[in-house]
Amino acid sequence: MEILGIDIGGSSLKGAVVDTKSGKMITETYRIPTPENRDPAGITECVKEMLRHFDYKGIVGCGFPTIVKKGICKDPGNLSREWLNVDVDALFEKATGQNFTVINDADAAGLAEVKFGAGKNEDGFILMITVGTGLGSGAYLHGQLIPNFELGQIPYKEYHKIEDWAASSVKTREELSYKDWGYRFNIFLNFVETILNPDVIIVGGGISNDWDKFREFLILDTKIVPAQLRNNSGIMGAAIAAENKYSG
Repeated sequence: MEILGIDIGGSSLKGAVVDTKSGKMITETYRIPTPENRDPAGITECVKEMLRHFDYKGIVGCGFPTIVKKGICKDPGNLSREWLNVDVDALFEKATGQNFTVINDADAAGLAEVKFGAGKNEDGFILMITVGTGLGSGAYLHGQLIPNFELGQIPYKEYHKIEDWAASSVKTREELSYKDWGYRFNIFLNFVETILNPDVIIVGGGISNDWDKFREFLILDTKIVPAQLRNNSGIMGAAIAAENKYSG
């Protein structure tokens, strides 16, 4: 199927039409800056603009950067607090007239990596960690999504959540070297390994493009690999989620 996938992030919304059978992008990716206040009204306008850009009508998959249960935002995360308890599916459907499937963005990215990318030939318990404004996480057992793992919310020392100390946005803000940031990210990954003992960890997000600059600082027993689909994984996975919902 040819489905529009949208990846809502802290800095931008990205979208493209995806062939969910081949895992290929049919269009070029279109980017829209995320509104500074990240509130429902502003992001909804961006979603509408995305559909207008592609002149698209049909089912839409959307990766959303926080906890989503049955289409409802359960935590604002790094967005405006106005998102709490909003039915995101219904909001976008009312604004566009199209059917939406909204899931956590890391869940979406992992769906694509498991089907077409770094997890394609892996089995067992796979974790996808997306590193950006925060630390997103998706979990998959024998290829099936276990939704709403929020490992970046683990408390750490004086931090309410460890992503406030170890996300790549913190690396940028505090001007950390790859070694210093890699030390922090490795502590997070060791917590994850101890608690969940996965078979494979896939690391995605923009910083995964710099894998060779920090891989040596990640010391784990678990197999760890970079995402293969890079910035396309969130878009592609959102489209796959929509296909799974409406073809099932």
